[in-house]
Formats: sequence, C-alpha cells, structure tokens
Amino acid sequence: MVIVGLGTHILDCPRVRKLIDRHADRFIGQVYTDREAAYCRDRTHSTEFYAAVWAAKEAVFRSLGTKWKRGVNWKDVEVVCETAVEPLAVVTGPTRDRMHDRGAARILVAFSYSRLYATATAIAVKG
Repeated sequence: MVIVGLGTHILDCPRVRKLIDRHADRFIGQVYTDREAAYCRDRTHSTEFYAAVWAAKEAVFRSLGTKWKRGVNWKDVEVVCETAVEPLAVVTGPTRDRMHDRGAARILVAFSYSRLYATATAIAVKG
C-alpha cells in the first residue's frame, strides 16, 4: 500500500452545536448527505458525530492536497459508518477527479471525539 496523501482536522464540538442550533436544516443540508445526517442524528452524542464526520470530510480534502472551495462540494465526500466496520470515505464529483489525479484508489478514514473536540485523519492510498 502506497500512501499518496495524509490529512487531519480537528473541530470544536460546541461550535458545531451552535451552527446546528442556528442554521439546522440549511447547515446540515449543505455539509452532510442524507445518510450521514441520519446516522449522526440517531446517535446519543449527535453533536460529536456531526463534528467527527465534518472533520473526516476536511481530512479527506487535505489528504488530496485541496480544501473546501468552489467546485468542490462537501457532499462529494460521504463518510459511511456501519456497525462494527471502520468508516469509509466514498468520494464523487470533482473531488473524485482530484483523487484520481493524485493517483489514489481509496481513502482510509478514522475519527474520534470527546465532548469538546472531534478529530479525524484520512490517508489517500494507491491500490
């Protein structure tokens, strides 16, 4: 396995809570896919999961040598969390083009959180 990029990000969970409280549907609709929103909403610590998934998206962008900007959509990266399976980054759209340009075949993702912070790391790999 050859690493072509590494990204990490940390978010302040109370800040994410404020964004959700102030802009609820608009914020969630812009940043999260329906599957991500449902997954986060159904968790006991939903704020922390929203923050962790957002941090994972940022980490994926960074692993590809980019950041969120015009032409790259938050929903281009979907963080799929299934029970007892490590999170998976599903990349589509212009971000997938960027991924292929970097020579990455897939992106490994891990995240963790506490009441105050959520952090995530993404590793873009060949093959």
